[in-house]
Amino acid sequence: MRLFRPIALLSFCLAVLVLGSADPLLARKYPEPSSFPISWELKFKHAVPKRVVVDVPGSGPTAYWYMTYTVTNLTDSEQTFLPSFEMVTNEGKVINSDQAIPAKVFQTIKSAEGSKFLESSRKIAGTIHIGEDQARDGVAIWEEPEARMGTFNIFIGGLCGEYVELKDDDDNKPVVDDQGKQVIVRKALQLTYVIYGDEVAPDKDLVHAKPEMWVMR
Repeated sequence: MRLFRPIALLSFCLAVLVLGSADPLLARKYPEPSSFPISWELKFKHAVPKRVVVDVPGSGPTAYWYMTYTVTNLTDSEQTFLPSFEMVTNEGKVINSDQAIPAKVFQTIKSAEGSKFLESSRKIAGTIHIGEDQARDGVAIWEEPEARMGTFNIFIGGLCGEYVELKDDDDNKPVVDDQGKQVIVRKALQLTYVIYGDEVAPDKDLVHAKPEMWVMR
């Protein structure tokens, strides 16, 4: 019994130290998306990510990952589509799509997919007209972050108008970032994939999809 009290006190002090030094934004529980539609939302269909190696001038053979998709506006008005595709690696590294991707890579993918209407994420950004016949085909591209991908996530933003302005749980004041701007989280689609393979033959490893879900990010 005499030993229990010092140990319990030490555990309590360590917990206070850890919680006190934690980033308040990281410690905060983010809100969840509404269980029913409260804003416009675009129809989004996508393929499983694929790997391609392209001989890039000045760099030689370079591996890339890409995901093709179709976005359709079935709402009652035209919508502005500003896509955001973030790949989060197993190590927590966040990579935005279409950053300094050579034109040859897009052309290689377009040819391989056999889609003459395929557009880059930057070109597809803009107004999406109403109707199935106005659907747009796009592709998000990332340079391969590591040969052994393991588990990785893709977060897709711009598909919905739902958002939440974060406020402090105690005094209901707006939560701000390091630059004094209010923190806003938006509804995004989270895709999770697992590759059970290694870097020896990454082009032959199968990509397994996990259940997708909507999150606030």
